[in-house]
Amino acid sequence: MDKIKLGLLTCEKLKDLYLPDQKVKALLNENGICAEAVVWDDDLIDWEQFDALLFRNTWDYYEKEIEFRQWLDKIEQLGIPTFNPIDVIKYNLHKFYLRDLNEKGIEIIPTVFIEKNSDFNLPDSIPQSWESAVIKPAFSAGSYLTSIINKDNVIAKQEEYKQYNLSKDFLLQKYMPEITSTGETSLLFFDNNFSHAICKHPKDGDFRVQSQFGGHYAAVKVSDNTIAQAKTILSHFNRRLLYARVDGIIIDEAFHLMEVELIEPDLYFDHHPQAYGIFVKSIMLRLNELK
Repeated sequence: MDKIKLGLLTCEKLKDLYLPDQKVKALLNENGICAEAVVWDDDLIDWEQFDALLFRNTWDYYEKEIEFRQWLDKIEQLGIPTFNPIDVIKYNLHKFYLRDLNEKGIEIIPTVFIEKNSDFNLPDSIPQSWESAVIKPAFSAGSYLTSIINKDNVIAKQEEYKQYNLSKDFLLQKYMPEITSTGETSLLFFDNNFSHAICKHPKDGDFRVQSQFGGHYAAVKVSDNTIAQAKTILSHFNRRLLYARVDGIIIDEAFHLMEVELIEPDLYFDHHPQAYGIFVKSIMLRLNELK
């Protein structure tokens, strides 16, 4: 019987995969899966050769929005199974899903949703009770076009961002000082089961927690109550998810959601090495179900 062939989706900048995902690939191969790194927008790829595709390092998708959406449509039309599922990917791409979750009772960071080509007016859009705000595109990753806004720079940011608003939806979120004190907490799930948690802090003088901006990460224990809150958030997606990362700020044991990452999140294996085996086992279970 032929081996199952799995495409590990990545981008041109990481054609051989991010180092932790290289280890995932090796573990899959050791377990009899023919796992291969493939660049999602490589026109020479015959996608029908794969039994399934796994989104891992497609970290340029937000720079190629039209092309990525067209590619997703193509894979969907070909009927190739993906992890996570294409419909989940399409929904999670655009951060206005946070509005849907909030309407269902999920506590999110206070957010103003700004439609593209709208009457873009930052000074009037920021509630007076907010000392400062963070603006980001609804279709983005890695702090792309993300800035902090306060009374001193709001006019300059208005001029800078109004051109982008002609073609992009934006989120305007209240700046939470807890991001620098208690930090941002990420809860990782495999096959809808909790695996581990990471706490992320920005470097001094910054608000971005990503490592490329100097953010630092550490493994952290979270309460059963926090895990339950994250599971409730994931339950609203109504799908069995191979992986999920739930990011937010914990204030007095209440989880305030920032984002749910279901596309290609860093899974922080280096802070919980046991997760490699858990993830690979979950992948193999899904692949065996395809037989």
